[in-house]
Amino acid sequence: MAEEEQMRRHLVLVKPISLEDEKESEYTTSNVIRRILSLFKNIRPGSDLTNFQLPTQLNLPRSQLQCYGEMVYGFSGQDLLGECNRRDLPIERLKSVVAWNISTLRPVVFGMSPYNPVLGETHHVSNGHINVLIEQVSHHPPVSAVHATHEKENVDVTWCQYFTPKFRGGYVDVDVKGKRTLKLMNRKETYEMDQPRLIMRFLPAPVAHWAGKVKIKCLETGLEAELHLLSDSFFQKFKGNNSRSIKGKISETSSKDHLYDIFGHWDRTIMAKNLKTGEIEVIYNAMENISGLKPPIVKNLQEVMETESAMVWSEVSEGILKKDWESAGEAKKVVEDKQRDSLKQREASGESWVPRHFSVVKDGKEWDCSPRQPTVPPAPLVIAEAQGEIINRFQETNTPC
Repeated sequence: MAEEEQMRRHLVLVKPISLEDEKESEYTTSNVIRRILSLFKNIRPGSDLTNFQLPTQLNLPRSQLQCYGEMVYGFSGQDLLGECNRRDLPIERLKSVVAWNISTLRPVVFGMSPYNPVLGETHHVSNGHINVLIEQVSHHPPVSAVHATHEKENVDVTWCQYFTPKFRGGYVDVDVKGKRTLKLMNRKETYEMDQPRLIMRFLPAPVAHWAGKVKIKCLETGLEAELHLLSDSFFQKFKGNNSRSIKGKISETSSKDHLYDIFGHWDRTIMAKNLKTGEIEVIYNAMENISGLKPPIVKNLQEVMETESAMVWSEVSEGILKKDWESAGEAKKVVEDKQRDSLKQREASGESWVPRHFSVVKDGKEWDCSPRQPTVPPAPLVIAEAQGEIINRFQETNTPC
């Protein structure tokens, strides 16, 4: 019992990022900017910032791995991932894959960042029939590997994700590298998809948003979708356009026959127009799927891995949630120092890091990650309705943002 209490104190879970989080005063642009400016009061001109670390005041109380997990399992409405397999017609399955892909887009808080995962860190969580396992397979550069499987519908999702940020003067352009693959095992169909860029713009007003082109292609059916996430330019602001708008199309790859127009806003609704019949249907509703999201709960304490994100960063998250910046900073330093010590020990012994759950191949600047196991087992952390004895038992474990 004492061991259980110790683990409970060192496991902090927060609810997934959802649409309503943007309205919280703590994360409004003006408040974040004030927080950023306050951090520079004690920095003198000419100070060496070579080893400058992001202060905990600018950290969200979650690891980047938790954010990736939320993108896969975090929806409150219909089972979008399972729906990809339930549709009978290939064109309907592609539309469902498009809807699931769009559901992975979440609001980005300008100036705030999740923790940079340490090497070997993991996040293992389940939502219904969906089991997700993520591992940090490289620290420099930071590379994360994701594997998710849907037990009931036999759907498999893998992706290897890493970033290439470039300063463009008035904004930072973050190129999100890595290929996403979604397999419908029962249908013998594989969907490959790109990832959008992240734009952090300073003028005319600080804002962070998703932009760029995303292509979703199925070789077996010969169908593909192309989505354009529109950038939020200075002139668009005055035209009243929303940076979260999406325009695209669904076509046959070989004939280039244009079948559907895709349009809408990823934080509201996305529609598909059948160009032959003129019929318009809603294929995705953000309010029904990425709002009112609930945090995971602990189903089995004994199965929680020591590398679990919620455990690795627990004391840092506790400090942030309490706004105890000193204790949060000290706890963050402990985590980072431990990683540096582990690196020194490996270098001294000539050992190289081998990921536990993924095989990793690096070709130049490109990374490819494949899971070692064909399916992801049910996780000790689960998404459940906010009722019942299991919630009451572990309610102190779940502290929402």
